[in-house]
Amino acid sequence: MVKVRHPTVAGSFYEANSHALKKQVEDCFLHEYGPGKIPEIAEFGKRNVLGLVCPHAGYMFSGPVAAHAYYALALDGKPDVIVIFGPNHTGYGSALAVMDEGVWRTPLGNVEIESNIAKQFVNESRIIDVDDSAHRLEHSIEVQLPFLQYLYGSKFKFVPVCFQMQDLVSAKEVGQAVAKVLAGKNSLIIASSDMTHYEPQEKASKKDKMVLEAVELMDESKVYSVIEAQQVSACGYGPIIALITAAKILGATKAKLLCYKTSGDIIGDYSSVVGYAAVCFTK
Repeated sequence: MVKVRHPTVAGSFYEANSHALKKQVEDCFLHEYGPGKIPEIAEFGKRNVLGLVCPHAGYMFSGPVAAHAYYALALDGKPDVIVIFGPNHTGYGSALAVMDEGVWRTPLGNVEIESNIAKQFVNESRIIDVDDSAHRLEHSIEVQLPFLQYLYGSKFKFVPVCFQMQDLVSAKEVGQAVAKVLAGKNSLIIASSDMTHYEPQEKASKKDKMVLEAVELMDESKVYSVIEAQQVSACGYGPIIALITAAKILGATKAKLLCYKTSGDIIGDYSSVVGYAAVCFTK
């Protein structure tokens, strides 16, 4: 029997009905803060995009920003396997946890885990455990799937990696192991992260700008030191650092900020905002 990981935030972060969800994703692409048009999938794209940073709040808040990353991906073609790094908000499970079998279900259908690659991550890294409980109630990875399913249906496999431990050394170690396993494969890595949480707009965007400048330099140590020195409350800095490490090994030469907005830009309350960024790593 196939193991099924059921959606945790369908009906809250995104629509629970497949037709409504498809429309919601399209609305993110068409939003004034989104790319402004629906992407056409480049069937035989160059596949220069190695990694993306995407936010993971409710689609009403961060969907238009995430849409910039997925728009860039669509124009670039279709990866066969997608690795999604996400922070662990729940505190459940192992400090660095992968699921290595089964499917993840969303209102748009099932996405199969690439078991072989997941198992290789565990063997290669020695610090990643197989632990389903870390994933059961965690939203950071789940919210990326409907965007990917909108683009590719079920024609891709994925590997979810959940980070409770986000120190520089561990994050780089995960990135190195993942890059080694993905070498030569048609793959993509997504780091799921929101930026500063619940600070005034001016303060949040100033802090986030410093972090994102370090991301664009593809400098893991600088990202980590800015996070520490400025006490930036970005939730997925470990996933971002792991992505930078892996992307550089896999041949990334450029990281570009595609869009940055805050919840304040969406709802007009700038007193306490959450920052959202989309970044694209290319060969």
